[in-house]
Amino acid sequence: MRSKEFFLFEKHIVGDGDQRRSDADQRSAMSRERFRKALLPPGPENIEKLKNIVNEGNYYAAQQMYKTTSSRYAAVGRFSEALDLLQSGACLQLEHEQVTCGGELALLFVEMLVKAKVDFDDDYLDRIRKIYKKFPRVPVPQNLDLADDDAIHQLTETFGAAKIRVESCSAFLKAAIKWSADSGPRKIGSPELHDMLAEYIYSESPEPDMTRVCYHFARGRNPNRFASTLVNFMGKCYPGEDDLAIARAVLMYLSIGNLRDANNIMDEIEKLAQAKELEFPDSELMRFINYLLQTLMRDALPLFNMLRQKFSSSIERDPMFSELLEDIGEKFYGVRRKNPLQGMFGELFKM
Repeated sequence: MRSKEFFLFEKHIVGDGDQRRSDADQRSAMSRERFRKALLPPGPENIEKLKNIVNEGNYYAAQQMYKTTSSRYAAVGRFSEALDLLQSGACLQLEHEQVTCGGELALLFVEMLVKAKVDFDDDYLDRIRKIYKKFPRVPVPQNLDLADDDAIHQLTETFGAAKIRVESCSAFLKAAIKWSADSGPRKIGSPELHDMLAEYIYSESPEPDMTRVCYHFARGRNPNRFASTLVNFMGKCYPGEDDLAIARAVLMYLSIGNLRDANNIMDEIEKLAQAKELEFPDSELMRFINYLLQTLMRDALPLFNMLRQKFSSSIERDPMFSELLEDIGEKFYGVRRKNPLQGMFGELFKM
């Protein structure tokens, strides 16, 4: 029978052996990590290499290389080089009007920001803006002879391409807005990014979704641009619906508690409409909006409720107005929503 001293001696020897193996494994893992990092050349070398492939017209091959190479940089913690590569690729593909490829790399750029746990700041906002500016702007053909089959075919292709551009840019900017909301100071996201998205949707969509345009402009920082866009739209919308566009803009501002810009945009629209010799709408809905703006400057919940009841037929012209007014009641008077599970526009703008 072995002695107690032998057991202690054996335990000491085995324990030391385990520790030595553990240390050796750790050194081996560190060595492999250094080797993996050394296998990847500096980022600028790959940027230049892939730039040449794109310029030769091999867009798809370059696309796959951008994706795999950026993933390899990220896998070894070289996020800065991965981001540089994706930004370069997105801009270059978009310059060559490869919207699907460029849009995918733009989205991967934002996903890499999230993966690298990068905080929102002006530098990265500027990098996103540089990518955004590369998305093509293509005017819709004017004065086409719609009796001509070729003209109809051209218009159909133009509309299809516009839809792809808007969807691609929207996916990129919505992801960027979510990242800025999660990692930046504003819970609703960067106002500059909201403005970019609103402008692109309006300028590039053959039939822009004005609800989305208003939603993002109201969260932006350019009420004058918003007003100009609305006045431009007033000359194109269906007869009798210009007041809906104005009311929607005002209610969007009010729903996030922004009474100042809600008043400012009304004044700016009237001024611009007069300058363009457009008739500012005079309707029950506009009277409701004017009364509402005056009411919200006071602690007057009973009057707020009375206005909603009196102008209910005008409010019902757009199903969204009632939900916006629910948010306004909560923001200005602390009135809890009837259905607390309802959020702003439900799932419509969930990012």
